[in-house]
Amino acid sequence: MRFLVILAALIGFAAPANAYWEYGHQTVAAIAWRNVTPATRAKITQLLRHTDLLKTEGCPATNIEEASVWADCIKKLGNDWRYASVWHYQDADVCKPFDVTAECKDGNCVSAQIERDVKLLKDRKAPQVERVKALLFLVHFVGDIGQPLHGAEHDHDAGGNKAQVSYGIYTTDRLNLHSVWDGLLAERAITSGPNIVRTYSRKDRAELGGGTVQDWGKDSWELAKTVYADLNGGETCKPITTRIAITEPMIEKWVPEARTQVIKGGLRLARLLDEALA
Repeated sequence: MRFLVILAALIGFAAPANAYWEYGHQTVAAIAWRNVTPATRAKITQLLRHTDLLKTEGCPATNIEEASVWADCIKKLGNDWRYASVWHYQDADVCKPFDVTAECKDGNCVSAQIERDVKLLKDRKAPQVERVKALLFLVHFVGDIGQPLHGAEHDHDAGGNKAQVSYGIYTTDRLNLHSVWDGLLAERAITSGPNIVRTYSRKDRAELGGGTVQDWGKDSWELAKTVYADLNGGETCKPITTRIAITEPMIEKWVPEARTQVIKGGLRLARLLDEALA
């Protein structure tokens, strides 16, 4: 039933997906909440009491899971928030050496915004409204950077938004590679196996939540290279000119990779929140 609800949403989706659908972001946030210190939880709760300062009625953020989808919700609020639309991704070409210098010019990419948000949260003298906004963006963007199609593109396909695919037996004109990783695959990955929303060991937190923001961007880019290779019979840079069928073997290969990315997102977010707030 959950799959059918998501499929119905996909069919009715009117624009290219720009971020994990709600379930992916909420899961990243829930993992982070379970793995931050009690002091950090208290600081997060305190900041979320002031979301009314943002004047984004209709986009609640009273807890961390609601906060995780706020950055997508505000897209419907009009021109006042349109400037943030380019902050959700960085389309590094999978057929060139990893480089987001041009993508991140003037801070207009997901990795630059994560670093900016952490800096704002650490600044106790920053205006309260700016720190609240930084928290909501940070919770969302750490989820985004772990989704491989937010960190790469192939032949100017806008992070897979222009790469038409079918998913098993399902296909619509609106189904593309990006939306599969945002929703259908993320849903299956999160619900496959034991519950991933739990407290992780110190060793797991260090291994899966470690590295720099730039490392995380490259990690997603490298995973995207394998995704395009899987679609193209092993040739990452082969042009995609027709709708490609995502087969069950592909899905079974991608599910554990997508699952790991969600866990990484939660533990990375927990680490940044502890560093900024605890």
